[in-house]
Amino acid sequence: MLNYLAVVLAAIASFAFGAAWYGALAKPWLAARGLAPTAAPPPAAVGLLPISYVVAFIAELIMAWMLAGVLLHLARGGLSPSLRTGAISAAFLWFGLVATTLVVNHTFQGAKKTLTLIDGGHWLGVLLIQGAILGGWGVR
Repeated sequence: MLNYLAVVLAAIASFAFGAAWYGALAKPWLAARGLAPTAAPPPAAVGLLPISYVVAFIAELIMAWMLAGVLLHLARGGLSPSLRTGAISAAFLWFGLVATTLVVNHTFQGAKKTLTLIDGGHWLGVLLIQGAILGGWGVR
């Protein structure tokens, strides 16, 4: 059974992590994008910042819901849900799907490796947080 409250809380927790991650790494992230450290990020420059945050939260909510579905299928296959299995499953999904996608996209875009590391670290943190919450509490 899927705990939808856990899905929402996983999305909120991972969104908060993203705020802290990019808050702490704002200057290196801007430099990796080729922007001056005092420059506003592109969404803010064109007035889209609130929309960007809404889109990011909805994306993380969908990500949590899909990860919960994967964990539910694993549980039905006999793997006991736990914080550990949730985090390990999330790490495998990050490595196989997210990291590879970022590397390909950033390579073709000519992005600096620093940008890939910052963005990749963010998505790894998001998935580990979601996996831990959902594995520990979201699937039974």
